[in-house]
Amino acid sequence: MQYKRKMGIDYGEVRIGIALSDLLCIISSPYEVYVRKDEQQDLLYLSNLIKEQDVDLVVFGLPLNMDGTEGDRAVKTREFASKLESMSNVKIVFYDERLTSVEAEEILIQSGVRREKRRQMLDKIAAQIILQDYLKSKN
Repeated sequence: MQYKRKMGIDYGEVRIGIALSDLLCIISSPYEVYVRKDEQQDLLYLSNLIKEQDVDLVVFGLPLNMDGTEGDRAVKTREFASKLESMSNVKIVFYDERLTSVEAEEILIQSGVRREKRRQMLDKIAAQIILQDYLKSKN
């Protein structure tokens, strides 16, 4: 049996939070916050990371409005994810990310992380929550 990792993405205009699962796909861990350059470089970076980390599924947080509808951010997220799927030949799924940033901020505050440092960590913690919630929903 061959094990593959899953990747969680918190896609943003300026930064992309990235999380990875363990090989058994039980635990999600924050990986990094990637600061965006331009779309082509961003896609190439993620595509290479997918190959390096042996990822077979990417879970994109889908930023839905509180009423469950999709706005501009959700459309941009879907467009970017579609390009990544074509480029890296990896399966993409979407997971409702409402309130994950709030949850991530709360975790960092409770952990005593200073405000300046929280901003640097927030996106990868949000990605971790997205991926962990997805993994829990599948087990």
